[in-house]
Amino acid sequence: MCGRVVQRMPLSEIRVLFETINPVPNAAPTYNGAPTDTLPVVRLDRDGRRSLDLLRWGLVPWWAKDIKIGARCINAMAETVATKPAFRDAFARGQRCIVPVDAFYEWKKTPAGKQPYAIAGADSLPLAMAGLWERWKDRSTGDTVQTFTIITTVPNELCGAIHDRMPVVLPRERWATWLGEREVNPDELRWMILRTYPAGFMRAYPVGVHVGNVRNNDAALLDEISLAA
Repeated sequence: MCGRVVQRMPLSEIRVLFETINPVPNAAPTYNGAPTDTLPVVRLDRDGRRSLDLLRWGLVPWWAKDIKIGARCINAMAETVATKPAFRDAFARGQRCIVPVDAFYEWKKTPAGKQPYAIAGADSLPLAMAGLWERWKDRSTGDTVQTFTIITTVPNELCGAIHDRMPVVLPRERWATWLGEREVNPDELRWMILRTYPAGFMRAYPVGVHVGNVRNNDAALLDEISLAA
């Protein structure tokens, strides 16, 4: 799964990188973004233009009675995203998004316990994770909440040495297709998200255990540590 992310690139720079057109949202960087946090995502607006928006992490299906279901829907498996009830409507309606992150954390099981790793792009540019988004209306208040999930797939050899899943990362040439800027059939979409991002384009290194506490949120969490021999 993917349950912690880093988003430290200024949103003004993300706006340029992803060519979004709306005013830059106001959000501070996060070094330990967690489910239910509000994070920036790229999606198409009603006019088919790229928009950078702040959405809550943890997809809440439109039919859900309680927002708490979002905590169980932070990731969608690429193999079942088109059929699982929580995600199939958003997938069918083309409510796709990109979640730009500077890194994500994953924990490796070791004899000494779980060791966290930071995983990032080898070129230090943000990783463009494939996601879905949804609107949910709270029947008790009438408020509308917009949420998202990150799609996961089988890992490459780098990530597979740490965990048995990894986020779907989209190379730049697939951004437009995933966002829906050209017509694409469901089979092509499934092929796209089942493909694993090459390990050579990523790097991973061990970090301190403080990342395990969501209250810790500073740049030091990304510092590489040395593991005992």
